[in-house]
Amino acid sequence: MRDQLGDTIQPGFDDIGEPLSATTFVVVDLETTGGSPATSAITEIGAVKTRGGEIVGEFQTLVDPGGPIPPFIVALTGITDVMVYAAPRIEAVLPAFLEFLGDAVLVAHNARFDVGFLKAACRAHGYPWPGNEVVDTLTLARRATTKEEAPNKKLATLARLFGSTVEPNHRALEDARATSQVLHGLFERLAAWGITHREDLDALRNPVPDHLRRKASMADTVPAKPGVYVFRGPRGEHLYVGTSKNLRARVKSYFTRGEKRRQIREMLELAVSVESHPTATILEASVVEVRMIDQYRPRYNRRSTRPERTTWIALTDERYPRLTITRSADGKGTVLGPMRGAGDARRALEALQHSLRLRTCTPRLTVVPRAGSRACILSDIGACDAPCVSGADTGYDDAVAAARDAISHDPSPVIAALARSVERHSQAQEYERAAEIRDAASSIIEAGMRTERLASLRRVRLVATRRSGDAWEIVSVVHGRLTASARTDAGVWDAADALQSTWSDAPDATATLIEEQELIARWLEQPGTRLLHMEGDWAQPLASAGPHHAWVSARNSDHDLVLDVARGDVL
Repeated sequence: MRDQLGDTIQPGFDDIGEPLSATTFVVVDLETTGGSPATSAITEIGAVKTRGGEIVGEFQTLVDPGGPIPPFIVALTGITDVMVYAAPRIEAVLPAFLEFLGDAVLVAHNARFDVGFLKAACRAHGYPWPGNEVVDTLTLARRATTKEEAPNKKLATLARLFGSTVEPNHRALEDARATSQVLHGLFERLAAWGITHREDLDALRNPVPDHLRRKASMADTVPAKPGVYVFRGPRGEHLYVGTSKNLRARVKSYFTRGEKRRQIREMLELAVSVESHPTATILEASVVEVRMIDQYRPRYNRRSTRPERTTWIALTDERYPRLTITRSADGKGTVLGPMRGAGDARRALEALQHSLRLRTCTPRLTVVPRAGSRACILSDIGACDAPCVSGADTGYDDAVAAARDAISHDPSPVIAALARSVERHSQAQEYERAAEIRDAASSIIEAGMRTERLASLRRVRLVATRRSGDAWEIVSVVHGRLTASARTDAGVWDAADALQSTWSDAPDATATLIEEQELIARWLEQPGTRLLHMEGDWAQPLASAGPHHAWVSARNSDHDLVLDVARGDVL
């Protein structure tokens, strides 16, 4: 799929990756009364905030630990009971420190120690831990220095190695300053390994083998734009298809971050090249991904690889129909779905059969029952009208008509019957059975909503727009198929008119994947979506097709899309 409008309405997106030179770091060091937060307390906090190698702020305070400081700690740090006597308690210090930290990357030497004390203090005094990304200079040093250079990786050893102007002395602020200088010295070395962006830091926590890291050069020709990426194997086969807001950063991350998924690591071993397909919008990228996965069935993709497994519930085409689970809705006049899974389909099928007294046997019945035919136990217990022995005289045709109405128009009689059944089982304390029936009713309701939701989409041709960041995303949809998209910061109507002009050239939409329709429907339902052009009868079923459609309208009443269709309220 290509955008039809040219470069003037498809400006490039900013690089999503954040360079380390633009990242804010807060380097922290603590002094404590001991080695465990369970039995010890903080006596001093020191922190240095840096950006681009420059100090932009400092934080330092003594903390009253609430008890005596052990003599060996006094000898080590020089912090005495007298010094902390008038200091604030940790519960008074935490708000100021957390504000100083903000959303910066938290850095410490042996971060497990410092972060452990800070988390314990937050937990003890009711402050939520902010969950900032954490970088441990001890871990960096193990990756970037040799045993000959720094045999013990202690802060003092690293400070000498990198020429720190501050000598660590077991006082929090001085040690934080020294750690900050060590951090930037380590970054200079790590740049040679391709660690240049904030997103690359994860590779240091989960190291990547050298032979895979060398493959990171595959990302060099990939644009930093949204779109679809494809890993190709030695025979050119499609190994894996994915999407990203920033193709280059995402592809690079596979080779600089520690990939723990066994299958993806295996895929990276086989990959010899990466191809990219930039798109104007994220929706277009998602749709292209789904189509490519369906077309090529990549070995290492798990999602979307078996669209033929999508299920519907349908009435069979015979004189005495029964409900069945089908893999295709093509040519079926009365279908419910698509269902979310085989489990939902089975629960809904059983509930409909029970509520509507439909037969469950699979043989194709003759119009006139065979001589000597015998009904099964379901007839004896009143759960089936048994056309196998009585033909059309039993009222089975009425049950079929009720099933057609429930599937295609108004399921409320079935839902009401199931609700009564849930109540009966609950009163009998048969809670597991009540839960099963409740889930079945939910499956029917949800399937009915999906049926009409996607059917409505397939009845129209439209161009819609939605604000995304500093620009407008515009999409063209013809009968449930995305035909084009664009992104522009001005000239929305010109772009919309250009997209509408492509409707006559749109490919046949009869084979559009259900997952593509779901992606489009979710995009259209987002708050702030506006319809610019539309042809078709979307609004008609919402207004006059009965209770089933009224439920769908109510379900979407919070979304601007339905309101726009009803009011004609456009951009």
